Amino acid sequence: MIEVKNLRKEYSNDHVKTIALDGVSFNIDKGDFVAIMGPSGSGKSTLMHIMGYLDRPSSGTCRFEGQSIDELDDDQLAFVRNEKMGFVFQFFNLLARTNVFDNVKLPLIYSNIPEKEKDKRVLEAIDSVGLSHRKSHTPNQLSGGEQQRVAIARAIVNHPSLIFADEPTGNLDSKSGQQIMEILQDLNDKGHTIILVTHEKYTSEMAERVISLKDGRIVSDSKVAHRRIAKNGLFK
Repeated sequence: MIEVKNLRKEYSNDHVKTIALDGVSFNIDKGDFVAIMGPSGSGKSTLMHIMGYLDRPSSGTCRFEGQSIDELDDDQLAFVRNEKMGFVFQFFNLLARTNVFDNVKLPLIYSNIPEKEKDKRVLEAIDSVGLSHRKSHTPNQLSGGEQQRVAIARAIVNHPSLIFADEPTGNLDSKSGQQIMEILQDLNDKGHTIILVTHEKYTSEMAERVISLKDGRIVSDSKVAHRRIAKNGLFK
């Protein structure tokens, strides 16, 4: 599904060059659950932004389903991001004065899907994260964990094949974080490819594979030997 080859990203500021990624290469197959792990400044968020077509590399290639970011114009990139990818971020990014139903519906605004089908998809997505009873609430009426579940519902409403989760538990208490990881594991079991960005070893062990970065380079890429499985707020 994703092929990253010799990826390099440089930033220049006041003639000072910063290398965020330095020759990164790996593949991710459909249905994988991969954690990108590393300390702050390791390049993991930059890598996610390039894989998610939110940024372009300085050199090297990143292909999603065989297409390179360099082969697509901005409109085509926006289409792929909206139709084939879902994004979950640490700080939820919900519209404060908009209720849960309409927040989840946002990715469908410019879709040609009939309105009745849009509403059906929204209700299904909200139900899948256990918030049907909260669909008329606004974000300030929800807990942090509930807000993140709304963000996940919004990410999956277009039925994307790939979901990016950038520090999805970083702003939550441990119990809420476990519930979010349980939802992500369940989505993976249903066929979604999940790419999780985290700096926490504990969270990365809930994926099936961990790619560790340091100073923009891969220092390890391995299967999780003893994967943590979240179920009903607990681990087994």
